[in-house]
Amino acid sequence: MPWGKREAMGKIQVHKMMLAMAALSLTGLSACSASTMQPATPDRALPVVDINAYQRDVEVLASDQFGGREPSTAGEIKTIDFLVDSFKAAGLVGGNNGSFLQDVPLVAITAESATPLQFRSGDTEVTLEMGREAVAWTKRVTDEVNVVSSDLVFVGYGIVAPEYGWNDYAGLDVAGKTVVILVNDPGFATGDDALFRGRAMTYYGRWTYKYEEAARQGATGAIVIHETEAAGYPWTVVAGGWTGAQYDLERADNNAGRAVFEGWISTGAARRLFSAFGHDLGALTERAARTGFKPVTMNGTVNVSIQNSLQRSKSRNVIAMLPGTVAADETVAFSAHWDHLGTKTSTRGDGIFNGAVDNATGTAALLEMARVMAQREHRRSVLFVAVTAEESGLLGSAWFADNPTVSLGKMAGLINIDAMQPNGPTNDVVVIGYGSSELEGILGAAADRQGRKLVVEPTPEKGFFYRSDHFNFAKQGVPVLYAKAGVEHQENGSDYGLKKAAEYVSQRYHSPADEVSENWDWRGIEQDLTLYLEVAQQLANSAYWPNWYVGNEFKAKRDLSADQR
Repeated sequence: MPWGKREAMGKIQVHKMMLAMAALSLTGLSACSASTMQPATPDRALPVVDINAYQRDVEVLASDQFGGREPSTAGEIKTIDFLVDSFKAAGLVGGNNGSFLQDVPLVAITAESATPLQFRSGDTEVTLEMGREAVAWTKRVTDEVNVVSSDLVFVGYGIVAPEYGWNDYAGLDVAGKTVVILVNDPGFATGDDALFRGRAMTYYGRWTYKYEEAARQGATGAIVIHETEAAGYPWTVVAGGWTGAQYDLERADNNAGRAVFEGWISTGAARRLFSAFGHDLGALTERAARTGFKPVTMNGTVNVSIQNSLQRSKSRNVIAMLPGTVAADETVAFSAHWDHLGTKTSTRGDGIFNGAVDNATGTAALLEMARVMAQREHRRSVLFVAVTAEESGLLGSAWFADNPTVSLGKMAGLINIDAMQPNGPTNDVVVIGYGSSELEGILGAAADRQGRKLVVEPTPEKGFFYRSDHFNFAKQGVPVLYAKAGVEHQENGSDYGLKKAAEYVSQRYHSPADEVSENWDWRGIEQDLTLYLEVAQQLANSAYWPNWYVGNEFKAKRDLSADQR
């Protein structure tokens, strides 16, 4: 599937992150937490996790009968029926005005043919070969797009970030034009901690943001210049991932919300193009990373024509709720994606991508959290959101975030669960995107009570925080938590943990081999489920409103939502 191809590197890098981890302990956690934090006192009598019931759920979801849980297939029907029945049996109610289901309209856009990207400046012409030097597509739901003689403008990093005092589009009208954009952000490029977050990628560094911002500015086209270190993956991931069907949500504003065409060009192709048009890409890149950068008209144009085929379908999010007793309009949420890659007849073996780790483990976690929390009343409501089409681009969570069934302004926080590793108990907990929100303080205290430590990912510049379902909630201002077990095995040490993580990446990740095994050690998952449960329990029984840390790009949205409470 397209997301699996173009962003497989993202998930693989998360696991490679584990392999390369130097286990940096997070010290001074209490100092990082806001002094105003007043979460509820932990309830040590909380009902315990039933790991046997959880295991049975994982085995059902990852069974061959579910066919790999691909959206809009018979496997989806079995999956959502199982989830709804399980939530009902636990005593939950439907979280979408009484219904457990939320329709998610999908459209697959396949570029059946596309001309090469043709650039002209006077008598000079540069043609970039699709796949080898460039990729281009349209996310507009249309049979064909044609772009003729669209003026090129280099807009540096293509960022509008008021909290960082940065606007690459200031005073610029790009209507009808095609913008050329650098990947990542100025902080990464310079390593200057005074710019954005230094080497750690912000939301503004993600290519998804750059296309969205270009469309908001009215651009006809948006081309991102690939650079391996800044993107976090080589050109082969881009070239291989943007072919075939490109899935998207079908919204009323699909066409209005996207540029006419989007694309990437390789670093070498960009250098050749800029040089042919009389510009030095290296010099412009240096200028673009400095405050006060002004866009540069490239004195050239681009032509491209793309013919599409369209296929529409419908999938569903599953939403369940435990109503609160005091502040029912306030929520604490869990999320996990129920979908995987389905069945592919061209694959060796049975061709069923069972997705046991990714993400039957996370989906079953929702069911077990629901069963445990249903045994007690809670001040706030607790929402369980099992989303579809994560493997196609975080689409189910994006749809929910745009069409929420509860007020996101009154969501105290969200815990995202994706790909729990069955390797046994660990002494560490990885926090993806550490330094983001006050939820980390609650997590750190709960981990401490387990005798565990929080560790930070060693490569925050790769932007893993922006590559899972919680990100769509973060964009709406909801503080989110994405934490995973570390690799320091309590009995066998870090070498064992690293070996097990390596085996998963090389032998089972996104393959039919991701199946439940009799060799799984469920104790570590039980440990993590208990950790998530304690964090959720504290939030659900508290009047405390966590926020993003000062300087975070999502804090302004959260601050605005405070007026709605």
